[in-house]
Amino acid sequence: MQRLLSVALLLGACTLTPALANDTTAELGTGGLIFITTDQLKMKSEDLFVSPTLVKVTYEFENLTDKALDVLVAFPMPDIEGSGDFNVAVPDRESDNMFGFKTTFNGEPVEATLHQQAFAFNLDQTAALEALGIPLTPFGERTRELIQELDEDAIQKLLHLGLVIPMEYGDGNDNWTTYYEPVWTLKSTYSWEAHFAPGETAEVVHSYTPSVGGTVAVTFLAPPDEYGDRAADYKKKYCTDDSFIGAVKKTLASPEEYYSAPYYESWITYIWSTGNNWAGPIEDFSLTIDKGDAKNLVSFCWDGEVKKIGPTTFQMTAKDWYPPYGRELDILILDHIEPEGAGG
Repeated sequence: MQRLLSVALLLGACTLTPALANDTTAELGTGGLIFITTDQLKMKSEDLFVSPTLVKVTYEFENLTDKALDVLVAFPMPDIEGSGDFNVAVPDRESDNMFGFKTTFNGEPVEATLHQQAFAFNLDQTAALEALGIPLTPFGERTRELIQELDEDAIQKLLHLGLVIPMEYGDGNDNWTTYYEPVWTLKSTYSWEAHFAPGETAEVVHSYTPSVGGTVAVTFLAPPDEYGDRAADYKKKYCTDDSFIGAVKKTLASPEEYYSAPYYESWITYIWSTGNNWAGPIEDFSLTIDKGDAKNLVSFCWDGEVKKIGPTTFQMTAKDWYPPYGRELDILILDHIEPEGAGG
């Protein structure tokens, strides 16, 4: 069984309660490329870099056979569900390529195909939206604008299929307007074909902007209440330890003022378990995490040594490594808040 070590990195510097809901943005877990049939490919190395603004993964794959291999490669994006109170971190809400996904194969850009479907109540309703000229992204302003412009028959069809819900908005003077909010689930996957020559070691690089969730305060110092035990939840998910928590408590105005710490939380989730389908372990694995600013704090789980390699960066390496079973890479960053008037 893998032993999870706490990494509460102070060098150089989840359950959400209803009270915090309006100030909270949920993160979407994203991951790496999936090689559909890879029992004849070996991952020689993986270099994973994660920061609040960039996820970049560099792979080296070796063709173990004496014949050419054509492999279907996929990058599944997280499902995104529309709602009347959409509060999920999406880097670019108006673009189909909402995460700025890019890939190169042996240094050459890859033209990946984007596959998208819209589901409501587990039924694929993509064709219904396309027939009405509605974008499949359920959170973009253009999508909402076009829905409001539909005639009554089209609105009734969308209501019947469970693709929209009516919501009323008032102006404070008893004047109410009905809007129809998209509530379908968007499923998106990029795919492309990779050609591996016999015995070749090929480099695959892909990058994107992560979904970074968070909340405006530090939420895990409060004692357990009817909404749960956030301290225990964070310890399990992010391996927050006594030194990490103690460093945050030192910044409180008083011990009872749990939300007075000069930080706000950011959350990043990297899903590394789904890509574990190649031949054997990863020979050389490297993980670099950048907390963004030297005054920020960061905590996550890792089994092994962590090295500080820069003012904001920490690196971990492993030989013959498998992604840990049942655990993704969850990163908690406490972003330091400068006091008003600081810096002149």
